[in-house]
Amino acid sequence: MHRLQDSRTDRPVSLPAVGRLLNEPAYAELVPVYGHHRVVEAIREQIATERDGVADGSARHAAVAARLQAGVAPNLRRVINATGVILHTNLGRAPLSQAALDALTVGAGYSNLELDLETGKRGERAALVGGLLTSLFGCDAALVVNNNAAAILLTLTALCKGKEVIVSRGQLVEIGGSFRMPDVMRLSGARMVEVGTTNRTRTADYEEAVSPRTAAFLRVHTSNFRVTGFTETAPADKLHNAARRHGVLLLEDLGSGAVEQIGDEPSVTESLKYSDVVTFSGDKLLGGPQAGIVLGRSEKGREAVKKMARHPMARAVRIDKLTLAALEATLRQRLTGHADQVPVERMLRAPAEDLRRRAAMWSVKLAERGVETRLVEGSSAVGGGSLPGHHLATVLLAIAGPASRLSTALRKGNPPVIARIEKDECCLDPRTVLRGEDETLLDAVEAAFATLRK
Repeated sequence: MHRLQDSRTDRPVSLPAVGRLLNEPAYAELVPVYGHHRVVEAIREQIATERDGVADGSARHAAVAARLQAGVAPNLRRVINATGVILHTNLGRAPLSQAALDALTVGAGYSNLELDLETGKRGERAALVGGLLTSLFGCDAALVVNNNAAAILLTLTALCKGKEVIVSRGQLVEIGGSFRMPDVMRLSGARMVEVGTTNRTRTADYEEAVSPRTAAFLRVHTSNFRVTGFTETAPADKLHNAARRHGVLLLEDLGSGAVEQIGDEPSVTESLKYSDVVTFSGDKLLGGPQAGIVLGRSEKGREAVKKMARHPMARAVRIDKLTLAALEATLRQRLTGHADQVPVERMLRAPAEDLRRRAAMWSVKLAERGVETRLVEGSSAVGGGSLPGHHLATVLLAIAGPASRLSTALRKGNPPVIARIEKDECCLDPRTVLRGEDETLLDAVEAAFATLRK
């Protein structure tokens, strides 16, 4: 038994022993749910807060139960993305289509992941999407791994280890999380040969650097930044011809993976006209799950992809069954002309007038709930290191009130709503709010607005 001094009465206050509390029915009922050890720890933590004067014992049981519940609550939560950033890296980039979500149910159980149902023999999981990829992009070979960083690492390791890879200084990018192309090169065992300058690299620079040890030219699409002004980049067609003259591969890390050209973002099909091997992400402009997609063109590309598939590293970076299921569904939607059912595609193409009507509807409904708002012209972003500087016209819903407090209240709500602050106003962009989330969003705004009155 611990004794404290009550500052209000100067009388000692007793704190119960953990064992005594465990014998009380209310606490004993928690043990089958959370386990004996967790309940003991939660009680000890609560007693410690009372001993330090942070809490009293009037709501001890409720506090212990809350601690236990918080300890097992899911960390990964659904949020509503009202930022207007379509491929928001912090929010998981591309949201999956309903078809992809349905496919996850199939992938979660037993499936023919590596079984050829026709012959009854062991199959290859990559074959489940290989045909879809070659059909969609008109290439000759395909391989899928767990992300694009793994795809380019596997490409360089399997095809260029111990040899030289020539790359422009202006394309030595950092692709996020301090993961830099020179680091990938070193890890792969390939020797990086830098040519040109940060802003100007010509085809001749690549050719002049070729040696008997050169395995490939590498093009890295600078999808997350743009260099403007006095610049020059070796054109893909000329670099392709140079690679052929010297008998080396032309590899391209495309990154974003646009199925069709958007703005100045090159499409996968365009890149495949010139490059032997192209890699890109599945969860960016393709609109699927996180994956690294490797495509090969012509006989050289086909043989390169086969070599990569046989490399031991391919096993370490292979795609898992749930990702494969979602990717297959996404590819089928695009291949069958249902790309408009892929959320990323729908968001990219949403007309500003449709967004205006949606924001206006929110404004009317919130006014009925006592929340004052106004419509503001604005712009959305693609995000995810794709199409920097490419803005999509939108109409924002600006909520009256202190922007920072509103934004915080929305983020801490249930479900959390991630807004953005524009010119000292808390704003919601309808472009990235998914279908079916409108009423939930309005309830969250009303709840957040109510906290300001407390």
